Amino acid sequence: MADTRPDPKGHFYLPNQGNTERFTSPSAGGGGGKTPDRNRANHAMDLQASFNAALAAAEMQRTAREPGISAGTPGFYLEIDVNASNPAIVEKLEARQGRSQIELLTVRPSEADPAKITATLFVPDAKIDHYSKRIDDFSDPEKDNYTYEKDDQGAFKLDANGDRIQKSRRPKNNALIASVEAARLGQVRSIFTDAPATYPDPDTEVWWEVWLRNERQAVFTHAAEAVGMTCRESFIRFAERDVLLARGTARQLARILVNTDAIAELRLAKDTPSPFVLMEGSEQHEWADDFLARITPPDDDAPAVCILDSGTTHRHPLIRPALNAEDQQHWQFDPSVEDVSANGWGGHGTQMSGIALYGDLTDQIYGQGEVELTHRLESVKILPDFGVNDPELYGHITASAVSLPEMRAPLRDRAFCLAVTSSDTYLTGRPSSWSACLDELAYGEGETQRFIAVSAGNIHNAYPANEYMDQNDSAAIENPAQAWNVLTVGASTEKLNITEPALAGWQAVPAAGDLSPASRTSLTWSHDWPLKPDVVFEGGNHAVEPATGHTMKVDDLGLLTTFRRPEEAAFTTSFDTSAATANASRMAAQIMAAKPGLWPETVRALVVQSADWTPRMRGHAPEKPSKAEMRILTRRYGFGVPSLARALSSVDNDVSLVIQREITPFVKEAGGVKTNEMVFHQLPWPVAKLTELENTPVELRVTLSYFIEPNPGERGWNKRHSYPGHGLRFAFKRPEESNERFRKRINAAAREEDDAIGGGGGDGWLLGQRLRDRGSLHSDIWQGYASDLASLNGLAIHPVGGWWREKPALSRFERRVRYALVLTLRTDVETDLYTEISNQIAVPVEIQS
Repeated sequence: MADTRPDPKGHFYLPNQGNTERFTSPSAGGGGGKTPDRNRANHAMDLQASFNAALAAAEMQRTAREPGISAGTPGFYLEIDVNASNPAIVEKLEARQGRSQIELLTVRPSEADPAKITATLFVPDAKIDHYSKRIDDFSDPEKDNYTYEKDDQGAFKLDANGDRIQKSRRPKNNALIASVEAARLGQVRSIFTDAPATYPDPDTEVWWEVWLRNERQAVFTHAAEAVGMTCRESFIRFAERDVLLARGTARQLARILVNTDAIAELRLAKDTPSPFVLMEGSEQHEWADDFLARITPPDDDAPAVCILDSGTTHRHPLIRPALNAEDQQHWQFDPSVEDVSANGWGGHGTQMSGIALYGDLTDQIYGQGEVELTHRLESVKILPDFGVNDPELYGHITASAVSLPEMRAPLRDRAFCLAVTSSDTYLTGRPSSWSACLDELAYGEGETQRFIAVSAGNIHNAYPANEYMDQNDSAAIENPAQAWNVLTVGASTEKLNITEPALAGWQAVPAAGDLSPASRTSLTWSHDWPLKPDVVFEGGNHAVEPATGHTMKVDDLGLLTTFRRPEEAAFTTSFDTSAATANASRMAAQIMAAKPGLWPETVRALVVQSADWTPRMRGHAPEKPSKAEMRILTRRYGFGVPSLARALSSVDNDVSLVIQREITPFVKEAGGVKTNEMVFHQLPWPVAKLTELENTPVELRVTLSYFIEPNPGERGWNKRHSYPGHGLRFAFKRPEESNERFRKRINAAAREEDDAIGGGGGDGWLLGQRLRDRGSLHSDIWQGYASDLASLNGLAIHPVGGWWREKPALSRFERRVRYALVLTLRTDVETDLYTEISNQIAVPVEIQS
């Protein structure tokens, strides 16, 4: 599904928002959408005419049913347009009582009119007059609904005659019928949920992903065989849908729609790259050439993804437009910068490059539109063509590699992408020389900060598929992905379809939305170390080999990308956390291109803030998880799957504030180094709107991102020998707490050695401070009622101890540090929080390039 948002708006960017204050701690409810106003008689007449035409077409279709195909409940598919001002009303179109039920199948924006939403339903013949009856009731004044005024005790108020005083009068079924615009008989396109431009010609054979209504698999396969379609035997079962693959034409599917009630939704089975990988080289080149003609290359000064890997094949036609020859380098200044390695990682760098530029090429190649690249590539070869690098030099190699593109293009924004890890899992989260080097590179002496994405590492061997998740939970994240300042990337997957004929009977290991089979976690780490991975991106799936029951990579479940020897073939597949890290780096570069001038700390914060756990991930925990269950969720999936659309835009009921700020954590005075400043942020909450929403559930997401200066060493990691030079924390003003009392509470609590200050706002935090306050990235979600959030409008960023304070001889105590703070206020009800916040701010201030 496309990563887009309806009616997107810019976030509120508020640089330097907040008041700096001395930090005196010593050393050590709401309703739904709007119902359109209608002329009752005219609207009822027009709507009845529309439904009558649809029902007449359904009657004609009924006479064309074929006895050899027909099965299931007799009925028809109906498309209904609903006014977009009241999208929630589509659920009222269903009739789920009794044996003959009207079921909502798909909802999508109208292709013809953005002011409308199109719903498709299956209507049994027994319910053919369902909507006509409701229109008749709407048009009949004798059936109007009345409401009456009540006093403070809830009793009806009476007039002088003793009659109830009327408050309002509404037509029966007003919200539903007034919101409906038109109806028509449904077609195959009515249940096609991919991009409309990808809908195939009626007589073109393609693989379809067929989503079936409950217990209709036998009905569909019988009908498919009767019309000459080919079905795969394997299928995926969800609570309300079965999904299988079928090859055929839209015209064949139209016959199935007329004769059965089986199909709920159709998509193209486009997320399987094996058709491209199995093509002859010449045919691959034809597809590549077609795609190349649709590409607009990036500007020379565009942000870059710098791939630190086995080199990149510059001559590949899909890489050349975004990679200058001068931007290919070798950390040892060796002339061989191409991806020619004879080792097992041969081709890895070129695979990463393709994903970092385009994501999964399967999606791009099947598309028809223009592709405008907003970022470019850089490549530094850190893996040798023969043999291996000395493991003790990995930190040095990485630092040397990072410096090369910066010398070549010092003003270019870039995201570094490192998908090379070492199996030093014995570290269990403790810093290594390599991870500490990455922290140092990201911190950049507080002047040259860098965004670095690092893969969490993979489970390297096949294992019995029935051990999935147990293997992941026990396989610790690899070195150097424990680094605090980097974005550590795990792999999730939405890939399920296996279409290659030779793999009949093979099935994907996890269901869609879960962890990729090879992705590692930090569940075995000590509580003291950061929550890793930070996020997960698409990394492909594995299949179960029927003969052994073991996991295995198959092309259908990988990500299509560029092959290192383009003379032989244009495409290959990539998997696991390497592919996921390339996807993460791509997103970071896209954020940099869309918002020039953002700090690397802010880019990291936006990626994490945009993430969410899929329903499948959330399904491993109860609806109201405990802190222990949240620990499992975050140490397995991080903060979930990011969304570029959410990272870059707000909508009316989901609004983000982005703050970049500096602070001086410590100061040296008589008696030693003490904490110095905190920043108090008065938040522009829409207090009146939140109060009006009252008991409506709302959610506040907070992400604080900063980079620490590391000080590694196996010395206990506490106080004087702590790993970070400083730490920052956020704390909220509690309901009904004055600002002055809030400041006193923060200062008093900061005296505690464990820094357990608490977030405020009651018990609504999913993680809580003891879980979230690990590392240099702190994210948490407060859930509660709108009226409670209205008073949570004060937030403090304050320092906690580190070796800067404990080691004054190193003269770090007066350094200023940066932080990025992102806050998102969200509710599921349709309400305009964005305008209310805008009014509070007066004029949104955005960071300019």
